Amino acid sequence: MRRWHRFAIPLGVVGLVFAVTGVAYAVNEPDPSDPAFLSPASADGIGGQRLARALAARGVQVQRMTRTSDALVAAYDGDATLFVPVPRVVHPDYLAMLRLMPPTTRIVLVDPARQALDSAGIPLSPGGRRWAAQAVLPDCPVEEARTAGRAAALRQRYQGEGIRCYGAGVVRLPWQRADLVVIGASDPFRNDRIGEHGNEALATGLLAARSRVVWLDVHKLEPPPGVADEPGSSSGAPPSLGPDPSESGYGEGEGEGDGSGDGTSGEGDGSGGPDGEESSGDPSASDVDDENPLWDAFPPWFWALLIQLALAVVLLALWRARRLGPPVTEPLPVTVRAAETVHGRGRLYRRAKARGPTADMLRAAARDRLAQLLNPTPEVSLVDAAAAATGRDPELIEGLLDGPTPESDDDLRRLQADLDALVEAVRRAR
Repeated sequence: MRRWHRFAIPLGVVGLVFAVTGVAYAVNEPDPSDPAFLSPASADGIGGQRLARALAARGVQVQRMTRTSDALVAAYDGDATLFVPVPRVVHPDYLAMLRLMPPTTRIVLVDPARQALDSAGIPLSPGGRRWAAQAVLPDCPVEEARTAGRAAALRQRYQGEGIRCYGAGVVRLPWQRADLVVIGASDPFRNDRIGEHGNEALATGLLAARSRVVWLDVHKLEPPPGVADEPGSSSGAPPSLGPDPSESGYGEGEGEGDGSGDGTSGEGDGSGGPDGEESSGDPSASDVDDENPLWDAFPPWFWALLIQLALAVVLLALWRARRLGPPVTEPLPVTVRAAETVHGRGRLYRRAKARGPTADMLRAAARDRLAQLLNPTPEVSLVDAAAAATGRDPELIEGLLDGPTPESDDDLRRLQADLDALVEAVRRAR
């Protein structure tokens, strides 16, 4: 009836190992929607402050932009590297505007998904993806990669045009008029991984090719941009990025970059136009990351612990499961004689030298037999009744029934013989 345990328990253990591994991987995996993820102002492990300081040390001006429109305008001026750490949250209309960048602008995209590549019109497609980033040699003629050497850049592979490095984890290609670099791993840019292998040399080499780095620090989906049909818009924006004359505004807040080179220059708090009003002309503008606040109320390790506890409870329930219904009578597989049980238990007590517990059991059994023979009353104690029946001294009887613990096996045997003699004397007297 329990043979299924032989299969269920090993399978449950294997499932638990896979579940714990998956939960641990999900907890350790950086969340691109986290405001600290590859942010030049964040000192967390998944932040990019160390990279920003390394760029500043090389004389590169770092402009942090928290609004995509401001980043595109700044990069449109030329002689800049537009760094997009989270392309998946950039609105498709903004991604389509990347093709407008001038020849003096380099675009670096980190782990873009297929949808982002298609929205931007980039002739690349994601290939195989690894469980984690692997450090490999560049094996390509790109100068930045050859200088960096081995780096943890192979996670997401890309197929299509361009020069492929690090096993197709990094692809460089001339796209439209700009210089485009796509890298499928975030490890070279993170604070906790930038010091490994040649990650720092690769990250700074890709971003320091121009005198400025326009760092797009956006982690949530923004409203779509306004539309301006005239390329020579007075706002100085690229075509189709300026405000729509028919709309009062297309975003909220303003962004600016002072280019101080400390990795945190350039401020902004939203996406949109100059008048600080949010656009309501496009239905998708109201779908800006409507997240459940319960997920942010507890740290990630709490949810991981909760899932593991739930799995443990399920496995415990399966292990301790019993058939529902009334008890079923089953024959014993073997019959053990009472004498064998008594002898076996006695040998266990003797091996443990448990003279005290053994004496207590002998005295308790003697009291029960004497009580059945004498039927003592509250006025007459068991000791007095036994003394009256046998004519023995009450103190001797009390010493037998409530005396000290025997100090040796011989004393224990004498106690047993005296108790049996007392019970037998009472039986004769009755």
